[in-house]
This record gives sequence, C-alpha cells and structure tokens, in this order.
Amino acid sequence: MPKATVDRIEEDVVVLVVDGRSLTRALATLPSGVREGDVVDLETGAVDAEATEALRADVRAAREQAKRGKKPPPGGDFDL
Repeated sequence: MPKATVDRIEEDVVVLVVDGRSLTRALATLPSGVREGDVVDLETGAVDAEATEALRADVRAAREQAKRGKKPPPGGDFDL
C-alpha cells in the first residue's frame, strides 16, 4: 500500500510527500481532521494511525537526540 505524509495544508489543498517527492490533493479527498504529519494511505485516503504514531515517535526521538548533542556533525569540508 503506498503511503504519504501530510507535509502541509494550504487552504483547500494538501501537500503530501511520497518517497521524497511532493504531490497535491484536494483537502476534501482526505478525512476530516487530517493534519500535518499524518501518514495517509493513498489507495483509501484514510489516515494510518499506527504509522502516524510511529513517525511522530521517530521525530520525537530525533529531536531528543539532537538536544543532547549526540548526533555527530557531518564529515568533510564545506563552505557556508
């Protein structure tokens, strides 16, 4: 089942991210109450609550790790 993450909602349009690519759908095609960060099953249009919670847990863990400074800086030379 193809899944997408709700990146943002702009008026009556939802911007979804699928495999790193953005696509848009009418907000009316998704369930009422859909919000940014929800994972949506593209075949049914339904929010996958289990996948959404797993994604949010991953994001929380990454934020906590970043706050503790345990993520090493990227290697290599670069200019800002």
